[in-house]
Amino acid sequence: MNNPLSLRITEIFHSIQGESTKAGLPCVFIRLTGCPLRCTWCDTEYAFYEGTTMAIPEILENVKSYGCPMVEVTGGEPLHQPNALVLLSELCETGYTVMLETSGAFDVSGVDKRVSIIMDIKCPGSGMMDRMLWSNLDHLSSKDELKFVLKDRGDYEWTKEVIHRHALGGRCSILLSPVYGALELQPLAQWILKDRLPVRFQIQLHKYIWDPQTRGV
Repeated sequence: MNNPLSLRITEIFHSIQGESTKAGLPCVFIRLTGCPLRCTWCDTEYAFYEGTTMAIPEILENVKSYGCPMVEVTGGEPLHQPNALVLLSELCETGYTVMLETSGAFDVSGVDKRVSIIMDIKCPGSGMMDRMLWSNLDHLSSKDELKFVLKDRGDYEWTKEVIHRHALGGRCSILLSPVYGALELQPLAQWILKDRLPVRFQIQLHKYIWDPQTRGV
């Protein structure tokens, strides 16, 4: 990018937080353009290529217009653009509660410690399991969250093994999220209860409020 203080932005919008431990709260989303991963179940493919270049002050002004104290930087993959780190710090300096949604494929060690990281651990069903940077787990704290998006029972069994192998229980919040329309909710809930996993069951709340194909929500 020509301007070192700019980012390519797909969209900025005000909505109800659909995922994470903050689900149900109003939130401003900053969706950055670009992602080198190609998850089989991706629901934001339009963020691979679309968007316009915006200076960081312009982004901050746009966010301010919504009068909302919580902001999530998402994608695509936000950390695919190095200047995302600058944006995250600027949002923190402005006084927002800031979250970062990231795939786990990029180093998070440089993320401002005031930011809550929501890291997506790529299960086998995503087709991107080999892109996970496992050393990222060392940089998480109790304010952060790990999300496993499950396509089928195989993904669940793999997730269960990962939770135990890396002793993730108690390190931070662990979210299990079924791929919308691919894995039924009741069986997943029953597996979690039977195995007594230390996790939070979540759905993509925004897809139940609005049509699943609706953008900007």
